[in-house]
Amino acid sequence: MRTEGFEVSKTGRLDKIASECEQIGLSRSAVQTLIQSGQVTVNGKAASKSLNVKPGDIVEIIIPDPQELTARPQDIPIEIVYEDGELLVVNKPKGMVVHPAAGNPDGTLVNALMYHCKGRLSSINGVVRPGIVHRIDKFTSGLLMVAKTDSAHNFLSAQIKDHSFEREYQAIVCGTFSPSSGTINAPIGRDRSDRKKMCVTERNSKNAVTHYETIESLRGYSHVSFKLETGRTHQIRVHCAFKGHPVLGDDVYGKPFKGLEGQCLHAKRIGFVHPNGEYMSFDSPLPDYFIKALETIRK
Repeated sequence: MRTEGFEVSKTGRLDKIASECEQIGLSRSAVQTLIQSGQVTVNGKAASKSLNVKPGDIVEIIIPDPQELTARPQDIPIEIVYEDGELLVVNKPKGMVVHPAAGNPDGTLVNALMYHCKGRLSSINGVVRPGIVHRIDKFTSGLLMVAKTDSAHNFLSAQIKDHSFEREYQAIVCGTFSPSSGTINAPIGRDRSDRKKMCVTERNSKNAVTHYETIESLRGYSHVSFKLETGRTHQIRVHCAFKGHPVLGDDVYGKPFKGLEGQCLHAKRIGFVHPNGEYMSFDSPLPDYFIKALETIRK
């Protein structure tokens, strides 16, 4: 447990002002939870989240220690595309979280992998993310490579770092890109007003490059292929929204789509060099939810 404090520099709602403070490092919803539990004071007095603070006010927040998470094996069916003694490639279904986190303590891909691999996964990312070299979002489907050994993990991670690891995604987006193919080169960082979101920004950001090519122009929508040069959090979703063409169903950076839970985004192909020196490439067919969305739009 620790206590963080700061002096307010502008007028606004307490929860919004506190979540924008980089020193605090909490999302607006996390701040609201702490306010409701009486862990936030303004000028020494407990306050409500809707309180308007003003310049000169002193805000103090008691931040509890994070709970230690550990993953446990669970017998959950998963689709293994490839497996050997060093690594495996998994086709993750839409709706499955990759590793345990607050709000998703189990039922994740990691829980399933621990059961399938009998605990034989790389330990580099600790007890919560064993074997996980790279991630995709809960509502993104498709291919992931997983390391069984630490040496394989380091070998594969190096390819991600030097941009030689190939990743192709397909998505349905709102509207039509102009030109129909090109490159989006725009840095991505944490959204200051909502720390659960990312955004295109020059402030505390990292370079992000996405190459895109339109596969099919539909009535008000487009089926698009994306190749990642970098791998920032929510990169495709943020870049599409930045260009005014959010991914269909993305209720974080766009808006929901009837009959679709979360964004219509699929990790279709990955290519990498195996630790034995062999180049390997895997392709995942478009899943049923994606095909159904295309058919709905075409009609």
